[in-house]
Amino acid sequence: MSEEITADVIRRYNDVFQKRDVDALDDLIGEGCVIENTDGQRVEGRAAAIAWWRAIAENRAAHFDLEDVHIAGDRAVIRWRYVHDGGSTRGVNLMLVRDGRIVEGLGYAKTT
Repeated sequence: MSEEITADVIRRYNDVFQKRDVDALDDLIGEGCVIENTDGQRVEGRAAAIAWWRAIAENRAAHFDLEDVHIAGDRAVIRWRYVHDGGSTRGVNLMLVRDGRIVEGLGYAKTT
C-alpha cells in the first residue's frame, strides 16, 4: 500500500475528530478492526470500532488537538492531546491501514 493512501485515510480519520464528522467512519474502518484503547480495553470488529470512535468524536465536552502525524507505508503514528473537563492528556495512536481502511488502532497515553 502506498504512503499516499495511508496518509489520505489517516487525514480523513483525524477529520472525524476535528470536524466531528462521524458518518465518515463508515468508509474508513475495515472488517476485523481491532482497537486497544489507552486503558487497555480491547474492541474488536468493524461495527464495534465504529461505535467506539463515534462515541468519542460525538463527545462535545472534550476534543483532540493534533500534535503530529507520521506515515510509514501502511502504518501511522498520531500524536495528540485530549482536552477534557479535568484537564488534558497526551498520547499516541499507532494505526494500521490495509486496503484503504483502518484495521488496527492502538492507543497509548502519557500518565502523570
